[in-house]
Amino acid sequence: MHTSAPGNGQCHVPVRTCVGCRARTSAVELLRVVAEVGGSGLVAIPDPRHRRPGRGAWLHPDPACLRLAERRRAFPRALRVPGSLDTSAVQHHLSAGQPPAAAQDMTDAGSVPRQATEGKQVDPS
Repeated sequence: MHTSAPGNGQCHVPVRTCVGCRARTSAVELLRVVAEVGGSGLVAIPDPRHRRPGRGAWLHPDPACLRLAERRRAFPRALRVPGSLDTSAVQHHLSAGQPPAAAQDMTDAGSVPRQATEGKQVDPS
């Protein structure tokens, strides 16, 4: 995520705003959250690797910031989706330190969890 700033030799670190406490900090310190369609409507999914497609909202990995964001109804506004979002996957991620099985990162094929393919070298051609 670091890129060289032209001319001064220093690294540029992206800065994002937490939707809960509204504090600005580097993107590597925040959890990215995206909206996806789930069984009961729109669901807020944690994206700790910052790889999921779509618009993201940024949140400190702190349950207090999540409560503030929920109280302020910040997720639908930041993600530009109508109505409300189910944030239980984000709550579970913050409390357990890992996403629920349905929200784990998948490979491009979408059928095999990324963990099952890590460590194996595959010829990209």
